[in-house]
Amino acid sequence: MKSPFLTLALAALAMTFASCNPSNKNAAESEHPRTLVACYSATGTTMAVAQLLAQAANAELYEIQPEAPYTDADLNWRDSLSRSSVEMRDASARPALDPAQLPIDVAAYDTLFIGFPIWWAVAPRIVNTFIEAANLKGKVVIPFATSGGSPIEPATDALRASYPELTILDGELLNDITFEDLSEWVDELRQ
Repeated sequence: MKSPFLTLALAALAMTFASCNPSNKNAAESEHPRTLVACYSATGTTMAVAQLLAQAANAELYEIQPEAPYTDADLNWRDSLSRSSVEMRDASARPALDPAQLPIDVAAYDTLFIGFPIWWAVAPRIVNTFIEAANLKGKVVIPFATSGGSPIEPATDALRASYPELTILDGELLNDITFEDLSEWVDELRQ
């Protein structure tokens, strides 16, 4: 049984997708999709999924990029002094975004899929930087992730706890997903 919150959020999402109808040639929305797929990908795995999702959702794609790209050494989770390990131990860490991406303008979008690899059971801190740099109030946020073994629920719960003012739907783990499966998921969200 769906909760009233989920039903309301899905209805808002359905209206968002309906506003993207390309048959309405006079609407500004037909020129610019009202759905954005924003993605941080350290190694390219999550970006490959984000590209497929953007196609399946007829959405624009935005790559969340850090000011200082992560090196292999930065991503070494076995090294407690690596950049990613240090950031993930500090819940207030906010790695800087690439200045060429600022300011972030999401005003044209009603729905944002936000993708990331799961690090230490949550989203990388740069995802928090993106969320805080963009004005997502009034938007529907749908997390998606790739992971070597962690579920997405703790990451989604952490985002909801950090941003209670946002409408964040249940996230989806999209490891080894096909375009057909993504299209089916997007269609389910539209209903």
